[in-house]
Amino acid sequence: MLEALIFVVFPFCMVFAAVSDILSMTIANRVSLVLVAAFMVIAPLTGMDWSVFGLHLAAGALVLCATFVLFAIGGMGGGDAKLMAATAVWMGFDMLLVEYLIYASFVGGLLTLATMAYRKSVLADFTRHNMFLRHFADTRVGIPYGVALGFAGLMIYPKTALVAWALARLTV
Repeated sequence: MLEALIFVVFPFCMVFAAVSDILSMTIANRVSLVLVAAFMVIAPLTGMDWSVFGLHLAAGALVLCATFVLFAIGGMGGGDAKLMAATAVWMGFDMLLVEYLIYASFVGGLLTLATMAYRKSVLADFTRHNMFLRHFADTRVGIPYGVALGFAGLMIYPKTALVAWALARLTV
């Protein structure tokens, strides 16, 4: 049961956040809350050391502080900031967090460039009423960065300690 939660909760939340951002340009607070709450329940049950558990929470707090500054200066949406912090809790305070942030930045940059090119293309005029493409075509809104955060999270997640623990349990 615990293994199933590890394999389902994080990926589902990442996909849900990305699709939600595409459709509505918002990421509901409940997504970040589910991520943090699930981690706080699951991690101790896997036998994670309390000091490591604390470092995971510290990673989330540090990312939340940094993204709050970005939100305050208009560089990032509030839902993106909270999602990034909640994701950091699952990554922990090590190189996986750095790798996640690099992936998110790289994919976010590509997404931004692709969106800007798409908005200037003729294709945007024909697809602006499609529910999945309308925000990509609309020059009055920002970039649905939850797509980049979700993709980056899904790319790094298989390397996390919780996934390693769950995989080890399945092979026994």
